[in-house]
Amino acid sequence: MTLALKPLHPLFVAEASGVDVSQPLNDEDRKAINAAMNEYAVLVWRGLNLSGEQQIAFSESFGPLDIGLKRVFKRQERLSDERLIDISNVDLHGEVNQRDSPKNLSSFANQLWHSDSSFMSPKAAYSMLHALIIPAEGGNTEFTDLRAAYDALSPELQREVEGLSAEHFALHTRQLLGDDAYTDEQKKAIAPAIWPLVQTHPGSGRKLLFVGVHAHRIIDWPVAEARIFLLDLLEHATQAPFVYAHQWQVGDLLMWDNRSTLHRGRRYNLSERRELRRTTLNDTPKANLAAF
Repeated sequence: MTLALKPLHPLFVAEASGVDVSQPLNDEDRKAINAAMNEYAVLVWRGLNLSGEQQIAFSESFGPLDIGLKRVFKRQERLSDERLIDISNVDLHGEVNQRDSPKNLSSFANQLWHSDSSFMSPKAAYSMLHALIIPAEGGNTEFTDLRAAYDALSPELQREVEGLSAEHFALHTRQLLGDDAYTDEQKKAIAPAIWPLVQTHPGSGRKLLFVGVHAHRIIDWPVAEARIFLLDLLEHATQAPFVYAHQWQVGDLLMWDNRSTLHRGRRYNLSERRELRRTTLNDTPKANLAAF
């Protein structure tokens, strides 16, 4: 079978089928998926029963995986393979965390608009998130299209942001939410990354507005002015016409391009069990295979 795509939003996002992602991909499948990602930026796969190993194998078809903030936290993890990132409210013993647990506190930052690992160099290309257990209500994941956000800027703003660069810091969002109990060693574990506010996607060739809450200052600007401007740009980029809200079903696998989109998780009842597994890969040429 060949890859089939069903658009789910006027601007981006498509439901994907026709390729068995639980099995090794051939070059044709990889190119087709990359081409779909270049166009839609978010793909939704339904009804998958993937093991952690199968998710890792699918993800590594597009490049090397990254462990992100595990470099900072270096704590015991529930999942045995460090390439699997545990997006859950479950502790090491398999029990639902207490509401005020450190893990929940850290996870609240996922409810802010962000791009995975924008605080690193290389930054993230694709992320894949697989749903195992979901709560009865809430917990949606929302995405916004940074390409459409750039296109909708006024010509004056496009000229103003061209040439500006922002610094992205790993712990900025955690500290913003009051989680500031980090050692100097942890603060230095991931050096800030600097990225242009206007970028051209290497696969699609489209310009995009690379903002998000990890961006905490603009190079050579006063901090206060920069943060207000970054908030204005983020508000612009997350307007309703640019946003898709995904209501999870068990077995969903979402694959998104962190270079073209921002995302955020939505609130849910923390006393209900929620388990998802994420893999994230670095921005390397292999993630743009369809462009060559």
